[in-house]
Amino acid sequence: MQYRVEGIIIRSMDYGEGNKIVTLLTSTHGKVGIIIRGAKKIKSRHGSLAHLFTHGEYIFFRNSGLGTLTHGEIIESHHVLREQLELVAYASYAAELTDRVLHEDEASGYIFEQLKACLTALSEGKDPEITIQLYEIKMLQTAGYAPEFDACTVCENAAGSMWLSARSGGVLCSRCKHRDPSAFELSDGALKLLRVFRRMDLRRLGSIQVKDETKKQLKQVMRQLMDAHIGLPLKSRAFLDQLDKYASTPLIEREKPE
Repeated sequence: MQYRVEGIIIRSMDYGEGNKIVTLLTSTHGKVGIIIRGAKKIKSRHGSLAHLFTHGEYIFFRNSGLGTLTHGEIIESHHVLREQLELVAYASYAAELTDRVLHEDEASGYIFEQLKACLTALSEGKDPEITIQLYEIKMLQTAGYAPEFDACTVCENAAGSMWLSARSGGVLCSRCKHRDPSAFELSDGALKLLRVFRRMDLRRLGSIQVKDETKKQLKQVMRQLMDAHIGLPLKSRAFLDQLDKYASTPLIEREKPE
């Protein structure tokens, strides 16, 4: 049977001497695996369709298992995401997270649009940390672990200071924080942003400036929620951690001879 889908490549691997197997996140058929024959060859007319993060229209035949590409057109190559190390790291994390969380043939037009918006925001130079944290919230929601930031997850109190409890999947008020010794108090700025992020569509993300201390706490929040409820060992996240560690190392220590 022939299929025509709009998709974004979230995984690409070599297959044989000149071929690629790619995984598409599509707007209508969930995740789809297809073989792109000759994609590794220099003069391949389909080579550019096999690049990670490419958004395009793909036509393929499939009876069962993997499909075989017959034709395709690029809608957005997102080449800039493959040219800058930091952007490669963030975009790879979004792609790998999507691939690992979604099941095969789990149609989700909403997540397709959110991933497309995420990659576009990264390409346009919007804050990569904020962009990825927004996308992480969308993936938590998709996986059935939508965090609760508006009110205490125990007593539903919505007033006063709040503590993040990854174990409870949201926030605890001052009366209930004792239920989770690992809970930590959220700053007003972080709490306000988390409440906005919980409802925001990534397609509406504009330019945003967040204080470094708030960004640091937002990262702590999302890391704990992702570890508690998704818990996937992702190579791309480990690479992001390495980049963060390198960036925080004083220049004099980086240049110190061994």
